[in-house]
Amino acid sequence: MRFDVLTLFPELFSSYLGQSILKLAIQRGLVDVQTHNFRDYSTGKHSQVDDKPFGGGPGMLLMCPPVFDCVDSVVAEDDKPAKLIMMSPQGRTLDQSLVEELAQEERLVIMCGRYEGFDDRIREGLQPMEISAGDFICNGGEVPAMLLIDTVIRLIPGVLGDETSSRYDSFSNAGLLEHPQYTRPREFRGMAVPEILLSGNHEAIAKWQHEQSLKRTAERRSDLLK
Repeated sequence: MRFDVLTLFPELFSSYLGQSILKLAIQRGLVDVQTHNFRDYSTGKHSQVDDKPFGGGPGMLLMCPPVFDCVDSVVAEDDKPAKLIMMSPQGRTLDQSLVEELAQEERLVIMCGRYEGFDDRIREGLQPMEISAGDFICNGGEVPAMLLIDTVIRLIPGVLGDETSSRYDSFSNAGLLEHPQYTRPREFRGMAVPEILLSGNHEAIAKWQHEQSLKRTAERRSDLLK
């Protein structure tokens, strides 16, 4: 799967792309992540990409010309059909069902805003899918874009060491939170691993895990039980 990230700060992704599961997925050819700088598509003398909003107001907006030219150029780089995404607090909230939708795509082109956001004609003209990381504001779309990539790659076959791992994550297992898990030692500072997990009775363990998922979901996210 290919990700193209359009941003004013591609260097923010250098460390992220060189770590852990994503690094291994890239090395194995399962994932391709390319970054592109809006500023490279500015034709002005000072590589201007932003300007003051008409009608007044604080801050600056990303201008149409460099963003449109960047999107057109990047989309044309690959024959794979591209799903264009704009990271925006006004978009659809990123959740596991949306992640599962996006994991079916061959290519995601992700636009990261800065300052006060995008000239609204970018939204109108390019008609991207708008996605929000949550009901809060970040300094830019880069961190939310990393979050999106991180969630989607988990569902790409071969990325995780254990192919069944993602099935039991919170929100993936019938929409419930994940059950408690334990490892060695069996007892630590007076806290012991539940005996059922040491029994070797897989049917009983599976039943306990489901019951614990229901209990934890009821206690922490009762809205999910609906």
